[in-house]
Amino acid sequence: MYSSLLFLHSAFRWIVLLSLFYGITKGFRGYIFKRKFSSWDNRVRHWTATIAHIQLILGIVLYLKSPVIHYFLNNFSEAINNIDNTFFGMIHGILMLCAIITITIGSALSKRKEVDSEKFKIMALWFSVALLIIVIAIPWPFSPFASRPYFR
Repeated sequence: MYSSLLFLHSAFRWIVLLSLFYGITKGFRGYIFKRKFSSWDNRVRHWTATIAHIQLILGIVLYLKSPVIHYFLNNFSEAINNIDNTFFGMIHGILMLCAIITITIGSALSKRKEVDSEKFKIMALWFSVALLIIVIAIPWPFSPFASRPYFR
């Protein structure tokens, strides 16, 4: 089950990244070109947040099942000295939680605005900040924190 969950979480990251990138693009284009915030734009906002929340749930379940996390929690004083363990035991989870909170706040603020340009601007800015946090927190193959392949 762990390896299947790890693969699902790893593969689903691409859907999260694509939906965020699409939402950011829609937001900036809508704001710059003074477009009307359509029902499609609202669906993009909603589904971007929903996809991110699904990834969060997968991540939490993976966190609870992970042997790396079990080792980190049971041997904290030793494990904290290893950047790989520290990355997955603390940094990755905290940063991703911050990113999901940022997406959620941006989605909620955008939804509640009356002016279309404000909806687009808020969506673009908050989703951009979340994307930046996510890009930092993903264990890319070239990451100095924890190197993992693009798909596991």
